[in-house]
Amino acid sequence: ENKVDVAHEATVGKIGDEDVFYLETRGLDDDDAKQMIVAGFIEPITEELPIEYAVELNRLIELEMEGSLG
Repeated sequence: ENKVDVAHEATVGKIGDEDVFYLETRGLDDDDAKQMIVAGFIEPITEELPIEYAVELNRLIELEMEGSLG
């Protein structure tokens, strides 16, 4: 179609306890499991960025998550 509008709607929610538990049973601690879940969610965005920006975005997310989860 020539006249199509595409939009994306995002929501914010709590990281699922079941998801964290699954990763913990695979040997990750709580913080690493949560970090992996967030990193997996944001990966499609960081893949499109130049490497310098992607590295900085990942650092900012890690700093923001430090001590705020759990």
